[in-house]
Amino acid sequence: MTTLIVLFNLKDAGSRVDYERWAREVDMPTAGALPSVDKFEVLKAAGLLTGGASPYEYIEILRINDMTQLGKDVGTTAMQEVAAQFQAFADNPVFILTQSL
Repeated sequence: MTTLIVLFNLKDAGSRVDYERWAREVDMPTAGALPSVDKFEVLKAAGLLTGGASPYEYIEILRINDMTQLGKDVGTTAMQEVAAQFQAFADNPVFILTQSL
């Protein structure tokens, strides 16, 4: 199984309330319902275990069951709109593809 991890900060720190509302109401229900996605979580960083602030404010974790299907899913009009909205919030997001050992 592939897991997609997205690390990001917000472009505008003042938009946290707007981003978190959008994530709960739009992003999580839409992306979480894609046929290629088994599970989708958005996490808000609370800090580093060793102390101090996290280098990223938010982490998205998507459990992908089919990468080919994901390509089709993200090509839909609905997901293109969600992706554009995400890009308006996120400042240089990092998308990391992982595989379970």
